[in-house]
Amino acid sequence: LVLSIIMYPNMINVKSLLAKPFAGVIHRQIQKDRKTALKDQQDILNQLIKVGKTTLFGKEHHFDQVKDYPSFQKAVPLRDYEQFIPYIDQIKKGTQNVLWKGRPIYFAKTSGTTSGVKYIPITKDSINNHINGARNAILAYMSVTGNTQFAGGKMIFLSGSPELERVGGIPTGRLSGIVNHHIPQYLRGNQLPSFETNCIEEWEEKLDKIVTETLGKDLSLIGGIPPWVQMYFDRIVEITGKPVIEIFPNLQVLVQGGVNFEPYKTKLFDTIGKQIDTIELFPASEGFFAYQDTRTEPGLLLNTNSGIFYEFIPLANVHDEAPIRISLADVQLGEQYAMVINSNAGLWGYHLGDTIKFVSIDPYRVIVTGRVKHFISAFGEHVIGEEVEQALLEVTKQMEVSVVEFTVAPFIQQGEGKSYHEWFIEFEKKPADMALFSKKLNEVLSAKNVYYEDLIAGSILAPLHINQMQKNAFIDYMRAQGKLGGQNKVPRLSNDRVIADALKQYIAP
Repeated sequence: LVLSIIMYPNMINVKSLLAKPFAGVIHRQIQKDRKTALKDQQDILNQLIKVGKTTLFGKEHHFDQVKDYPSFQKAVPLRDYEQFIPYIDQIKKGTQNVLWKGRPIYFAKTSGTTSGVKYIPITKDSINNHINGARNAILAYMSVTGNTQFAGGKMIFLSGSPELERVGGIPTGRLSGIVNHHIPQYLRGNQLPSFETNCIEEWEEKLDKIVTETLGKDLSLIGGIPPWVQMYFDRIVEITGKPVIEIFPNLQVLVQGGVNFEPYKTKLFDTIGKQIDTIELFPASEGFFAYQDTRTEPGLLLNTNSGIFYEFIPLANVHDEAPIRISLADVQLGEQYAMVINSNAGLWGYHLGDTIKFVSIDPYRVIVTGRVKHFISAFGEHVIGEEVEQALLEVTKQMEVSVVEFTVAPFIQQGEGKSYHEWFIEFEKKPADMALFSKKLNEVLSAKNVYYEDLIAGSILAPLHINQMQKNAFIDYMRAQGKLGGQNKVPRLSNDRVIADALKQYIAP
């Protein structure tokens, strides 16, 4: 084999060849970890407490008296980012051993809500969680499918800028930009776009440069948030007049995450010109939580052996003053939970705001169902993201409709008439009968949410109203907000009118 590589280097893709045994090794470790998830979680909690005792946070919260999970719960209250700011400020001032031993090696800079910019610590101990998560997802795909050919082609990742600033002396930037610095040297030759292009902050300028750099290359894998991947593909089609697969005939894999893929899938594959394999991830600045490890089972494998101890709040209790918190051992299939993490990045009782549902507990697999803050309950209906996404998906399939993007908000009637849910939808392929489409969508949503159904039946709410949006409405809106590209997403649901009122100017005439 070695002789063949030396004599006929063009006949054998060395990277593809070497990837296969490595993928097998990693996949076997993943399978082992699946069986020991509860033990691994207990071991991680014990290690977190042991290290935490030496920190300012641990001393303030009496970690020396914490002996088990119940005493840990009593010692560590739930917090969101705003309540961590005093600790982050101390880290910025140069204080050692605040939330974790030493100081963070990075701050991951991300957008907050009430807090503005958030600075999430990444430590020497936690960096591998971010790096190995995506690696394991790709290697698991290789192992279960046997497809390693794409490893020798060009790979494009639509990510944030790798340029880092310093905040309190700590290198700071977007998580995707930080991870870019840790791509192994042997993959650098496969990576697109160039470092210089990746450093461009303005998304549309960056997109044009990415297109220029990638046309004519042997692209085999692309990674990114689906709406921004779609923008890249649209630009390729606009310039060449051909389906993406004719430009990149060896494109085989799409690595995606950050939003529910289903609403984007049809249009993405239509633009490509064929269906290709996808690998779904559940990453965030706070940690890499789950990834797709199988081609046949639903859900994403929870990353249970990577420095994070998980807790879960039943969604029904999430707004209680002292909500119930349970460990992985007590989760139930099909229940909605808000996720809480404790990690070797120094995040303790950290309320992420993401909601998940377990679709398997042997092994532990989840689907992401939305955000705690992304819901509509202006009238007591508590409609969540999973419900509107599934309702829209069902009706678009029934009526052969294609949607580019959408969001929903309450419309509270001030005068005569009834209030209703107002939908803003940009269609790729419009319904032949908009009234029927609206009626069916309202019926399916009612079937998914009994409170919404009761409000409609009791004439408290009028049936939903749909605004057809002009082409590129959501792109134009994101551009106007200074949030075009990168890791930014349009919320599916809002319980206020801020986004809805801003979108009014983009309604189709």
